[in-house]
Amino acid sequence: MAEQEASGLQVLLHTLQSSLDRESILAILQLLGDLLSVGTDRRIRYMISKGGSEALLRTLVDTARTDSPDYVILLPLFRLLAKVGLRDKKFGQKALELEALDVTLILARKNLCHSQNLLHCLWALRVFASSVTTGAMLGINGAMELLLKVITPYTQKHTQVIRTATEVLAALLKSKSNSRRAVNRSYVPRLLRLHQDWHSHDTANSFVPIRRALLLCLKHIAKLRSGREAFLAAQGMEILFNTIQNCLDDQSLEPVISIVLQILRQCYPKSPLPLLTSSSAYSFPVPGIVTSEAPRVLTEEDYEDDSEEEEDKDSDSEDVKEEDDDLETDVNKLSSKPGLDRPEEELMQYKAMCLELSCSLEELESKPGDDLNSDETEYANHHHIPTAASPKGLFLNKDQISGGQEKEVPVQTSLLSRVKMGRSSIHLTSKRGPGMNSYRNAHSNDPGIGSSGSDVSDIQASFLEDAWDMDAISCPRISASFSNSTKTRETAEFIDQLLQTHLKPMVFHDPYLYMAKARRTRSVADFTMMAFPDFWGHCPPLSAQPMLQRKRGVQRIKILEDVRRLIQPSDIINKVVFSLDEPRPLQDTASDCLQFFSAFESGNLRKAIQVREFEYDLLVNADVNSTQHQQWFYFKVSGMRAAAPYRFNIINCEKPNSQFNYGMQLTLYSVKEALLGRPTWVRTGYDICYYKNHYRQRTAGTGAASGKCYYTLTFAVTFPHAEDACYLAYHYPYTYSALMTHLDILEKSVNRKQVYFRQEVLCQTLGGNSCPLVTITAMPESDSADHLEQFRQRPYQVITARVHPGESNASWVMKGTLEFLVSSDPVARLLRENFIFKIIPMLNPDGVINGNHRCSLRGEDLNRQWLSPSAHLQPTIYHAKGLLHYLGSIGRRPTFISFFLKKARK
Repeated sequence: MAEQEASGLQVLLHTLQSSLDRESILAILQLLGDLLSVGTDRRIRYMISKGGSEALLRTLVDTARTDSPDYVILLPLFRLLAKVGLRDKKFGQKALELEALDVTLILARKNLCHSQNLLHCLWALRVFASSVTTGAMLGINGAMELLLKVITPYTQKHTQVIRTATEVLAALLKSKSNSRRAVNRSYVPRLLRLHQDWHSHDTANSFVPIRRALLLCLKHIAKLRSGREAFLAAQGMEILFNTIQNCLDDQSLEPVISIVLQILRQCYPKSPLPLLTSSSAYSFPVPGIVTSEAPRVLTEEDYEDDSEEEEDKDSDSEDVKEEDDDLETDVNKLSSKPGLDRPEEELMQYKAMCLELSCSLEELESKPGDDLNSDETEYANHHHIPTAASPKGLFLNKDQISGGQEKEVPVQTSLLSRVKMGRSSIHLTSKRGPGMNSYRNAHSNDPGIGSSGSDVSDIQASFLEDAWDMDAISCPRISASFSNSTKTRETAEFIDQLLQTHLKPMVFHDPYLYMAKARRTRSVADFTMMAFPDFWGHCPPLSAQPMLQRKRGVQRIKILEDVRRLIQPSDIINKVVFSLDEPRPLQDTASDCLQFFSAFESGNLRKAIQVREFEYDLLVNADVNSTQHQQWFYFKVSGMRAAAPYRFNIINCEKPNSQFNYGMQLTLYSVKEALLGRPTWVRTGYDICYYKNHYRQRTAGTGAASGKCYYTLTFAVTFPHAEDACYLAYHYPYTYSALMTHLDILEKSVNRKQVYFRQEVLCQTLGGNSCPLVTITAMPESDSADHLEQFRQRPYQVITARVHPGESNASWVMKGTLEFLVSSDPVARLLRENFIFKIIPMLNPDGVINGNHRCSLRGEDLNRQWLSPSAHLQPTIYHAKGLLHYLGSIGRRPTFISFFLKKARK
């Protein structure tokens, strides 16, 4: 039956090509049209496989080359060609070989005044032009000139013909040779005028497809550098920018608006980042590696614009793999058990880290030596340690946060009174602050705000009377007590007075101990200041903070604002107000601009540029000894006005997408709110989006063959107070000093009769900091042989975190894990009785300290060094792996868990 159908179709196609009888040809065309008009595409593909495309094209050529072409035959023939050609991938090549292209162009030229015949010719040309190679040939034969005669300014006549002609022209311009020809013949200004005319007259939006097709023509031309230059010379940015200003909210114009934005972004002149060098502002001498030359300062020549103009050959082929190199798998390369990468005797050094396997009960109960310096023990305050009597003593509940409404307000009043008393000795300037609205955020129901709110209103009003030196309060010095500066000593005394009145202790935090730990922390830049949130401490919000509901169209609005900056630069300030690359101070405290600072532990902000009065471009620092991984940010901003919306643009991000596009917000900590008794990080920001910008980096900076794209994270913030000092961060920060403080306090909080808690040093990092190792399990019930044997036979669980410094949320998960494991919770007790936990809470301390996002001081991702780590270059990975090998060598192979949070990196 199938053979009969095939032979029947082949007979029809053969008759179509050979018959000279008009009625027979019309009957066959009618029959083929009926067959292909019903059913699925399977019928069309079956006809193509039997030579249907060639038969139709030959019939077209034979009919058109007669002295008087019969359009009664040609019109249904064109309709069939348009239908079949869409499913035949080689249709254009077949038409070229059978000379159907020339025939169709000739017929189109002859019917410029006959719209119905012309429309059918254009349908065929549209199918021919879908092949880039065929489209290039049509361009050589003058197809674009023909189409521009058809595409007229706005009219309500023959709009179907005009629409099809614009679609054919857009298809032709996919060919680079045609686009180049369009530029050389000055088609760009002509297309812009046509778009303007149709846009201005089409008030009812009846001809959106025509406007869209004209824009597609410009988009294809703009893929060439010469096309972008012609577009800019023809004032294309201004024209398109102005045409869509009043229609951004019109849903019916979405096809037009989206292409306009693509063209504007494509044609925005590419430029280098406003940095002296793409290398990090910090450098660290890596052991064993000699830097041959200093990082080269990049010039304009290093930032060549993207261009495809060198490619003269048009091709329809897609990129394919040059060879299939995955057909064979060498099973010898697969290993479920990696071999030992060091001498076996070297593993014995890790025996000292597993004392629980050999010590007696008395030795286990003995308190390990305190590794605090004298300055740490002198200032350590232990009111923050929860009592073991309370089953929930390790956790902060609502009552512990508030302490009761009646007592909270007097405490705050005393605190702020002390602030006003203390400021007289360090006060430098005095000025009236602008008025401000009430602070509306997650703290609207926080403690200290009575039913009337009058007490707190008086407290807040005290902020407005005078301004004290917020910089001295908001970023304390680490070693203030050893400074010779009178002002610094007075500031330290003043902050000490604040701490004395800070009667609401925070669980597992001690500012004095934190300062002592920070003093011992070594950084590349030798930080001398502490971030106020890390020093003072912070409480969790009283309620969960929801994801931000993204406003529709916010990204396109921000892109258009960037375009406005280019074409309407009259209000652009473009003033550098902060830079790590400048040795001299850039900020004028008397000016109206914001002040920025990031030279503290985990801080990251390299440069701030004031764009407009309330808008700033920010650049984050690359990882130490690297030119990339710009994502983590943490900085202080001060000198703001209240109720003023500030826009910040971080313009050198690298990830192609971000969770900021899906409801994530940055975090904010207000120093004034902390002094009011609400020391909390809150999610903040609105009009948040993340998108590709016009900044590029070329070969000199990256070694890559093509320019690296950068992305902008933009957000708006309205600060709660005037003349405040606020900290903004990518995520809730968690510093190395905070970890070391937490471990010391946690160790003092455990019941040593029930919990075995040991803190020791795994190794020293490249930067000279200790990498802590914590052991947690349950103490044996007694010193009997059975109980000690059960104690030593518990399986090991090894848990690590923070191999990537920018994943600070991993440290918060680790913090909660540590507190839970030593708690009196029944589940925690059961875990301790059945497992021994070896915990490395921070695998990359140096990266965390120096504000890196992903790398160590060597500029490498430590999570990619597990295969063959070096004891000198990747010590934390080397010794963590060594500990795992040691446990395996004594028959105690552990379960390995790593808090590796992928979502934080996006």
